[in-house]
Amino acid sequence: MPNTTLEEQQTRIAQAQPELLLHAPCKLGEGIVAIADEDAKRLRELFHHSDESKAYFIPASGSGSRMFEFLFDFLSSPTEENRGQVERFLNHIEDFAFFYQFPPEVQHQLSERTMEIDAFVAYILNDNGMGLAHLPKGLIPFHKHGPFLLNPFHEHILQGLAVANQTCNFHFTIRSAFQPLINKRLQDLEGMTGKKPLISFSEQNPATDAFAFTKEGEPAFCENGEPLRRPAGHGALLSNLNTLESDVIFIKNIDNVQHWNHSEEAIGTQQLLGGLLLAVQAEINSIIANPSLEAIIKLNESCELYHTDDLMLPLDQIVELLKRPIRVCGMVRNEGLPGGGPFWVNDKGRISKQIVEKAQINTRADQYRLMIQSTHFNPVMMVCSGKLYDGSKVDFMRYSDPDNYFIVNKKYRGKEICFTELPGLWNGSMAHWNSLFVEIPSTTFSPVKTILDLLEASHQR
Repeated sequence: MPNTTLEEQQTRIAQAQPELLLHAPCKLGEGIVAIADEDAKRLRELFHHSDESKAYFIPASGSGSRMFEFLFDFLSSPTEENRGQVERFLNHIEDFAFFYQFPPEVQHQLSERTMEIDAFVAYILNDNGMGLAHLPKGLIPFHKHGPFLLNPFHEHILQGLAVANQTCNFHFTIRSAFQPLINKRLQDLEGMTGKKPLISFSEQNPATDAFAFTKEGEPAFCENGEPLRRPAGHGALLSNLNTLESDVIFIKNIDNVQHWNHSEEAIGTQQLLGGLLLAVQAEINSIIANPSLEAIIKLNESCELYHTDDLMLPLDQIVELLKRPIRVCGMVRNEGLPGGGPFWVNDKGRISKQIVEKAQINTRADQYRLMIQSTHFNPVMMVCSGKLYDGSKVDFMRYSDPDNYFIVNKKYRGKEICFTELPGLWNGSMAHWNSLFVEIPSTTFSPVKTILDLLEASHQR
């Protein structure tokens, strides 16, 4: 999914960011479905006994530096807030899995509180110590399980194998400089489990990088005179995702993984989502083979795929909608966390279901009222069909909305710059999919945005 030319991006920068027109928030019974326990059991069994090939796609290039941001802040500009965070960090240091990577003398000093705070923080962050802040987030040990220290790469693979009955492929997008270290850590997992799943990697294509512009809208340049470019968001990974050949593809965030002792519900939820995808895909295929408005209405009553306006279209046009690929997206109750949510969106007169980021919403009062009425949040636990109704591979590029981009403002060497990000991977990049939104337990959502999140119950043994 290459980005547009410098001239096209410059034109976009000069314009206002595209804004989605909200029609209504998706709620239970109004775009989000709840699955009864007896149905959930049946769907898990369907998934468990299915022959479809399965894969996980997990973006994993993010740096761990943001997790330790309060430590950086404490070193550079101590405040009462970050001092309290550092104090909590130190008071619970033995509850962090990476504590057990420290040399014995460091562990002793920390346990006895004889190490200076500044020295300890520098040891955690800097390359002449542990250098955790310079590692990808996926390489930082999140959990201790018996004698083993497990990082998110390990745990996504362990969960995925449990979900897919030990037959599953994994694809991580990474920074290639870290691949040797990632491979080494994954060898540890093979030693622990005796299993060797098929794991592949890719890097975000530099051709997708956006051109940067000054606040006056002129191209920005590096010191060597080359145009300054910046990675164009997770939507740039659509071309990486498009290389996968599996029938069923799970998408998750690298930092949303639970301690193995608390992972049963997350594993069962993923099996439920996978079974629901297979069941609905089979029902859709049956309708396409023998179109019936009555069958479509019945499907929509149970899945809430389409707005009622779509059901007023001629039958052949509704069938064309059914031929689009399907994704099943888990939604948790909104508890004030930042991020995207499920909405009905009016796009040029057609109302469809989308996952919307706050940055995409118009600041008009009526739109903000709709936004704050949202009841659910997108935790990025979704499963996508890799095949269409006729068995052909889904071309992910075909179902993206290229006009659904973001304008981002950042700083480069102290100067303000702006650039465009490609449509988000689960936002505009999947704008033309059939989307089934399902309520899932909040316990399946335990992201680690700061290292202190690892003190939450879902991350403790």
